[in-house]
Amino acid sequence: GPLSQRPLMEVRLGELHTWLSTCNFSPQRLLGAVQKAWSSYCAKYMHVRRGGPAGISMLLAGYCLLSYGWNYQHLKRHRWRKYH
Repeated sequence: GPLSQRPLMEVRLGELHTWLSTCNFSPQRLLGAVQKAWSSYCAKYMHVRRGGPAGISMLLAGYCLLSYGWNYQHLKRHRWRKYH
């Protein structure tokens, strides 16, 4: 089909720039994309009959990575070094 109607996973790397230029990046569309991603995540990992710890552990791991990224400059200044 046309490039603008293909999902992201079906776009080739060489066509990515053209595909991105056809997308609508309005705030309403971006919010809709975030809501769609969150609902698909919940449907796959949270709202299942026999779920495991995968969904919660992925959220916790994501929070740990974000928290480390936010505090990296602060942590970098307080490293133990052999020579000061």
